[in-house]
Amino acid sequence: MRQSGRTRIAVDAARVDTTSLQRRGIDVKGELFRAVLLLCIVVAVVMLATLLVYVTIAGWPRLDSNLFTQMPSTRDPETSGFLPAIVGTIYVMVGVLVTTVPIGVSAAVYLEEYADPDKWYNRLIEINIQNLAAVPSIVFGILGLAFIVRGPWGLGFVAFAGSLTLMMMVLPTVIIASREAIRGVPSTLRQASLGLGATRWQTVSRQILPVSLPGILTGTILAMSRAIGETAPLLLVGATTFVRFLPEGFFEGAYSVITVQIFQWAMRPQDEFRTLAAAGSIVLVVLLLLMNSVAIWLRNKYSRAY
Repeated sequence: MRQSGRTRIAVDAARVDTTSLQRRGIDVKGELFRAVLLLCIVVAVVMLATLLVYVTIAGWPRLDSNLFTQMPSTRDPETSGFLPAIVGTIYVMVGVLVTTVPIGVSAAVYLEEYADPDKWYNRLIEINIQNLAAVPSIVFGILGLAFIVRGPWGLGFVAFAGSLTLMMMVLPTVIIASREAIRGVPSTLRQASLGLGATRWQTVSRQILPVSLPGILTGTILAMSRAIGETAPLLLVGATTFVRFLPEGFFEGAYSVITVQIFQWAMRPQDEFRTLAAAGSIVLVVLLLLMNSVAIWLRNKYSRAY
């Protein structure tokens, strides 16, 4: 009985302390939740910084001109480079850009400005777009192999097949980002344009799209950043692990990309090739940071206050 009484007194004291803290304007649960979130951020940043430092130390000796100007080699890592992978990455990313932006922005404009949300097929399209944004990339690689490389299209193992495969993967992201940017345009701007006699298309093309351009550009660049770091779907659609010649074009010849070349080097047992893989990882990380920096700069430069 004496022990239970002491326990009850301790619980009552804790309640009194909590009540007094709340009276002083201190939210105990909120502060604890904030501390947990801060701890998660610190852990993530520390792990990322550790990985970047390790990769930088490991790959720094091979950050020379040969890395960007020489062909890959399976025997001589000292003179090996990934020039074909760089050119192949450019081909693939250009194909992704020219196919994703028109389709993604057009779909976003239709869903936000023209589609009737009460129609069942429009709701079905929106649900599918949201679900496709969370599908693993390997699934898109299988679809690209089945329908683009060997299926009805039959393009073969060419760079444009890789572009279309990555386009399917990042298209939901571009549509969602573009819709959010269009949705953020003030409704008064639409009403003023329509009230002055402009048509729906004139309002969209001359008022809404210019205002929503920063958000659309940001979403597009972030989607391209995701596409340039993918490896699994490209392995399925023809991005070979070893190419000693430059790609002949979008629709001809074999090709490779930076991520696939890094994967090929990392799988070799020699330490020199692992150093090459680390150097390629540094180049890829710097490229991703530059793309994200450009996205932030474009958003800040073209943003307008209303």
